[in-house]
Amino acid sequence: MEQGRLLILIKKGFRNWVSRFGEHFDAGTTLADISIKTLSFLAQAQEKETFYLYDLIMSLNEWGSGFEFNELEPARKMAVIDQYLFLLDQIRFECMRRLGWLESYPGRNTALVDMIVQFESLGPRLQAQLPVLSKGHPRYKEYLALNTFDRESFVRKLIPDLLRELRV
Repeated sequence: MEQGRLLILIKKGFRNWVSRFGEHFDAGTTLADISIKTLSFLAQAQEKETFYLYDLIMSLNEWGSGFEFNELEPARKMAVIDQYLFLLDQIRFECMRRLGWLESYPGRNTALVDMIVQFESLGPRLQAQLPVLSKGHPRYKEYLALNTFDRESFVRKLIPDLLRELRV
């Protein structure tokens, strides 16, 4: 019964994604399964791009649609934003991996739906791990010389370059 309810929420959550992106999404869809065109769109994190992630998060949590974000109570609004920022990182890491900038990142093989419905347990665990810069990246030696804390910061500082690259 619970599985059937989740499948209905997943279908509802991806309804706008299917019509906007023309791709298939289901309970097992990972970021690696999504086209670079769709990921590039979502990675930009502007108002229209944000809606699709808010809508998915809110639908799966049974908090309404992304159109209703501004009407959420503050605690739920913060929960959506926390999950959104987590997913945005994951999307950007996947884009970096596709460009050959990252070797791997935590959560790469985790279904998008699981990242949301299991966020309380998965999110902190995945956020505690670091993406690994590719040995082929031009700044790899600089990255290698950094301590663990600075390596995370280094990867995050690549995001503006990533966004410029994705717009091309």
